[in-house]
Amino acid sequence: MSGIEIRNLWKEYGDQVVLQNVDLTIAPRAFLALVGPSGCGKTTFLRLLLGQEAPTRGTITLDGAPLPDEPGPDRGVVFQRYSVFAHMTVLGNVMAGPELRASRLLGRTFGARRRAIAEEARAMLAEVGLAGSEDKYPAQLSGGMQQRLALAQALMMKPKVLLLDEPFGALDPGIRSDIHRLMKRLWNEVPMTVVMVTHDLREAFTLATRIIAFERTRDRPEERLRYGATITRDILIWPPRSAGQTTIWDADLLPSRDDPTIPGPIAGTTWPKEEPDADAYPPLR
Repeated sequence: MSGIEIRNLWKEYGDQVVLQNVDLTIAPRAFLALVGPSGCGKTTFLRLLLGQEAPTRGTITLDGAPLPDEPGPDRGVVFQRYSVFAHMTVLGNVMAGPELRASRLLGRTFGARRRAIAEEARAMLAEVGLAGSEDKYPAQLSGGMQQRLALAQALMMKPKVLLLDEPFGALDPGIRSDIHRLMKRLWNEVPMTVVMVTHDLREAFTLATRIIAFERTRDRPEERLRYGATITRDILIWPPRSAGQTTIWDADLLPSRDDPTIPGPIAGTTWPKEEPDADAYPPLR
């Protein structure tokens, strides 16, 4: 499982309080969206979950055990600036993590083990729609393809928790819609919990099962140093979404309209599952 418990979490940098008194329980397989104004500590909170930062006070536990003090393979991360290796091919990027884990000294495997990792990497690339691009370098890929590569790189390590720091913000609207569909499918198929930072409320309501809003409740100039941000809103998405299950929202989406943000049939109706013919309904008189 991949449940996360945060209790009485504070984060300070010298005299600057960034986060204060954060209490949060994240259920296994949840898709959590973190929203809020710039500078309110969303990315800091994500770094705390990753292990890049340590809390000043409070505790974070993963599956009941204290979170390790440094990043590990149980937590994958995708940043807005894609964390891929420019000098490696697409296939090499996806193989890098498993090879480093299998051979810490050389960072490279040989023989049957290398062939097994390569086969798994090719399957992962096919899952994210990059089959046929194995021998290309990141500079030869579009922005959307690079983002798919970063996702494959993170998922290759089979993390319990996937952390996304505004990963789709720089993408064109059409590519972003494609990545949203891919992300929904991966979340349903892969047993992991997802925590995503976003400034796009539409994106949050499209993907998440729950939305957490961070905000500074005391934000006057003389208060900004000594009072940090905390959770001010906790919104559960309705109808509820569960990984691997079809909700009443998804059940009524037409095949060509699998993005809930596109205007179309209202959830809970009995619209047909295929686009109707033009003559299916009599003209209005």
